[in-house]
Formats: sequence, C-alpha cells, structure tokens
Amino acid sequence: MRMNISLCALAVAVTLGGAATAAQKTRCERILERFGDPLVDATCVESKDLTTNNPDTTPQNGSLPGRPASAFTPQTDRATIAPDPAHQTPITMKVPGVQINAYIASDPTGQARFLLRLPDDWNGRLVVAGPSGTRSEFNGDFAWSDYVVQKGYAYASQNKGVLNIRNVYLVPPPEPDLLACRLNPSTAISVHFYDNDAGQQFTRWAVFMAEGARLARRGVEARYGREARRTYAVGTSNGAYQVRKAIESYPELFDGGVDWEGTFVDAERPNLLTDLPPAILNFPAYVASGLDANSTAAKNIRLAGYPPDIVVGATSLWTNHSNSFWEVTQCQWQKRLDPTYDTYGAGTGTYNYWARRSVSDVGANIEAFATTGKIRRPLITVAGTMDALLPIDHHARAYARKVAAELAERGDDEEGDGKAAYRLYEVQNGNHIETYKIQFPQLEFIEPHAQRAFDLLVDAVEHRAKLPPSQCIPRGGAIASSPRQPGHCANLFVP
Repeated sequence: MRMNISLCALAVAVTLGGAATAAQKTRCERILERFGDPLVDATCVESKDLTTNNPDTTPQNGSLPGRPASAFTPQTDRATIAPDPAHQTPITMKVPGVQINAYIASDPTGQARFLLRLPDDWNGRLVVAGPSGTRSEFNGDFAWSDYVVQKGYAYASQNKGVLNIRNVYLVPPPEPDLLACRLNPSTAISVHFYDNDAGQQFTRWAVFMAEGARLARRGVEARYGREARRTYAVGTSNGAYQVRKAIESYPELFDGGVDWEGTFVDAERPNLLTDLPPAILNFPAYVASGLDANSTAAKNIRLAGYPPDIVVGATSLWTNHSNSFWEVTQCQWQKRLDPTYDTYGAGTGTYNYWARRSVSDVGANIEAFATTGKIRRPLITVAGTMDALLPIDHHARAYARKVAAELAERGDDEEGDGKAAYRLYEVQNGNHIETYKIQFPQLEFIEPHAQRAFDLLVDAVEHRAKLPPSQCIPRGGAIASSPRQPGHCANLFVP
C-alpha cells in the first residue's frame, strides 16, 4: 500500500511550529496506520476547514495522475446537484479536522474511490453519501457535506466504484467507439462512460455504498477511538438509489436514510428504459410544433409520465433535458443493460424495452440491481413534481407504492414498526436540476427540504419523534406536522 502523507506532515509542522520527529508520529500517520490495508494511495491532510469555504477541500478537476481530465471532475461535480451559488448551504463557521482521500483496495477495476472528513469537534455520528449520475465522491460537497460537518458529523462518500468519463469526442472518432454515447441527437459530441466498460455492472453501486460505510466506521474509530453512535445514508438521483439499497440491504450499517430523487429500478414496471425513448422520439415533433403544449407530440411526452413543459422564449425545461440528459442517459443505460441492441442503427427513441426482454437479457440485468421496497430502517424520499428526468409518478411515487405494499404484506401499520418508517415529501415545482431555477423561476429548490428531512430523520431515530406524514410541500412552503396537502400533490405544476 502506498500512502502519501507528506502534506499531512507539512500541515502539522506548520500548525505546531516544528517538524514531526521519527519518534513522534503525526495524527494523519496514526490514523492511516490504524486503517491498515483497505486503502490505496491514501492521502491524509490536516485541514483548517472541512467546508468548501476552504478551496483545498474539493480537489481540482482532472487531478488524478494517469487518468484523463474527464475521469475525475470534483469541482464540476459538487455544483451538479446544488443550487446556484447564491442559494447554496450557508457556511457560518470553520470546521477544522482531518480529510482522507483514497482508492478502495478491494476493487478489482482500480477505480473505486473514498472520501472521509473527520471534524475535530465530532458529535459522535456519521453520514455516508452517494453521488448522483456518474459523479465523483465530491458530488455532495455543497449539498450534504457543508451541511453536516458544520453540525459535527463525520462525513464519508464514495464514487460507486467507477470513474466518470473515459473519452470525449468532439467529432466522430477515427475508429468507431461502440460504447460512446452522443449527448443529444443534434450534436457531434460523444462521451464514453467508464461504467459501460467490462466489470462495471450497476450491481456494484449498492456494494460500494456499504463498503463506504464500513471504511468510514473504521476511520472514525481510528480517529476518535470509539465507534459512531449512529450512521445515516444520504444521496441524490443515482446516489439516492444507493440510499434505498442501503436501507433495504444493509440495516446493520445504517440507522436511516434520506433519498433525494432516487432512481427507481424495477424490471416489471416503468423505468428509465421505458420512459426515455418516448421523450426522445417525440421531442423533434414537439419542437416543430413551436413548443405547442397541445400538440400530439407534447401529449405523448406527458403520457410517458413527464411533467408539463415550462417555455421561456425560444427554449424550455424539456429542451434543456433533451440537450443534456434524455438521449445520453438512455444510451448509457441501454449499453450497460442491453449491449446487443444497435443504439443508433435501430434508434434510441424507438427502443422498446418490453419487446427487448424477449430477445435479450435486459430484464434480468435490471432485476439484478432492482430496488425491492423492503426497507429495514427509517427512510425519507424527497422529490420534485417537475422532475423531467425521473418523472415523479414513475420514480418517487412508484418506490413509495412498493414500500407501502411491502409494509402491508408484513403487517406494519402506516407508521412502520419504528425500524422501517417511510415518508415521501413531494416538493411542488421541484426539478431534478437545482440550477434550472435561474432560467425558470417558477421552479422550487429541493435542497433545503432534503436537509430539513435529514434533521427530522435524526430526531425520529434518536429521540423517537414522530415523522411528519407524507405530504405535498406547496410552492414556497415547508414540511409540516399537519400538512394542508397530505399525500401527493394534486398538481405537478403551479405557475
């Protein structure tokens, strides 16, 4: 195992006014020594501030030796799920402590990465985060880490065992890259995701959420000399899928979780491979109609589960998603789960999941990492009604229905049994991409509600407080103990 501890030694030397002697190990050296073999290329630093007010907290993009710049984009990643800078998590204090960055030794692909922040003023608890999309372990820095480390939580994250993008092609490559996905039908830009490579099955996502928790617990004990009293899971989008799997499959590691717009995965119900093709197929006709909400194309997109479009001038919410998410996501998932399909020859918009099940392994591949709804710890889902990537009825509400069916089957009442309470808080006008509120002011931020849900979860787990019921959080409102709209939002969009 190779450990880079020079920065740690230097920082301690500056702080204490002298160099560490051979007989007197630094704190970083002691922590890494106690960690043992699970980490590779571990770097430990004494940090004056673990929040992102410290520019050294989040590494620069492209800073992994021997990897292309697109493989590791921490600065970009932390802004992906967070609101615009004016609305990000307030930082009111410095949080001195220790930060550890490393590879996870057990990963045969050599891509799994781990982040751990250990504040000096520790509250005895641990938060383990899952990143959205194919983002790095630094994806939650603005949205989750800044929020919890200021409260004294140790914070850990991981990258699902996979780096981000191997290649970016601005023009078609000289030799065809059969795993490349174009960003949208109108661009010459294509990308090759690491998670479409051999050995990167999506089943690994749950495994590395659990491994991140195990490593973080080990690090906590190495730093503080005692175990964390509680461990909570948080995450957004694909990272929130990791939260769901953590609460379903690893109750021995987690005491509860907050799932912010988790991806619903089910082989027998609507999923990304059933929803995205109709949106891709009908979008050109919708554009040709002049973005007419009453056009047949617009009606077909809404019938596929998507919320209504918001049109501002010559662009719209659907246009943003078509340009950046719909086709590239469909391609990424199809190439991983149904690799024999001719992506651009047979078509992305004409992909038929139900027909492909009879001629490929796509159904079995989805079933292998499906969410079951069999939660074994308290779980809160927070989702936006205007999510145009993971439509709420096919993702957040679909998962809520599955949990309700499982709880009913085992005889739990609507409150759960104390070990498996579940809530769905719907943010009216909330969208998957927080920064879109700059362009579409009718949208609502989800981040403050997700953070409030985290506090409510902790209070429920540690003080047996009653969680507010599942509810619609009206535009401009907040989670309420006695909501005006219990259950689902009657309207996905309120102008």
